[in-house]
Amino acid sequence: MGNFGEKNTNPDADKGRRIADANAARNVFRVRGFKRFSEGCMATSMLFSDLSILLVEPSGVQERLIMQMLRDAGVVRTAVARSGEEALTQIRATMPSCVVSALYLPDMNGTDLVCALRADEDLELIPFILISSETRPQMLDPIRQSGACIILPKPFDERQLQRALRGVLDYLEPSAPLSIDVDLENLKVLLVDDSPSARKFVRHTLKNLGIENCIEAKNGAEALAVLGETMVDLVLTDYNMPEMDGRALTEYIRTQSWQASVPILMVTSEQNMSRLAAVEQAGVSAICDKPFNPDTVRQLIEQVMASS
Repeated sequence: MGNFGEKNTNPDADKGRRIADANAARNVFRVRGFKRFSEGCMATSMLFSDLSILLVEPSGVQERLIMQMLRDAGVVRTAVARSGEEALTQIRATMPSCVVSALYLPDMNGTDLVCALRADEDLELIPFILISSETRPQMLDPIRQSGACIILPKPFDERQLQRALRGVLDYLEPSAPLSIDVDLENLKVLLVDDSPSARKFVRHTLKNLGIENCIEAKNGAEALAVLGETMVDLVLTDYNMPEMDGRALTEYIRTQSWQASVPILMVTSEQNMSRLAAVEQAGVSAICDKPFNPDTVRQLIEQVMASS
């Protein structure tokens, strides 16, 4: 090994040493700290009855149906707003645990409403559930990118509603710690997404799991600059981004980066199966739909970290 500051005359050998050092560091990283985190984490004690939900629904018929389903699920604190502006006024006044909204409102749509929440520092982390029969990607993608918790298809049943509510509980208070043998205090995650709202949502979810050491990048090009200088333990990336998308980022990491073995979890709203197949072929470790259930992300992180 050369002295400090000595110029390396063999780049390939240097790259090999850096890869070996990175892998060795990750192996050491995984065997310490698990006991400390498991002792400090509690399973969620929240129940559906602890939630306060604002339903934003212009239709009286739909309102009565959904409110009855919420009551049947055990939600006891509810309120109703008929428009987006009325909803924003109530949200600022009462700070509900969760907002459940139709897509089409008299004065705005659900996308406008969730974007207004994400643009307000006091409201940006409130969970948002969209109820809609809409299937067109151009209508749903802005919702997926905004950091919405769940999209409930219309019509939905009691089981689907309860699953959505459990997702809200997991977002507000994690149901279980990560069950992998890692030092979460030092786990370093590179979070890559061009949506600031989506990055905040994912970062909050990771924090609930005990992961606080995150580096953010808004596209693949920025991510490569980070990876060139900083060793990370997990890359969590979107697919559709400007300059360099998630597929190109994955391909570069697997073929050219000195951190070629780092686990890559893709969280994406992409629905094109051929594109997703190409991403898998590029070497992504796992793919998760956006919006995602926090418990799903927890399980996928355990999966990709345990197998790496």
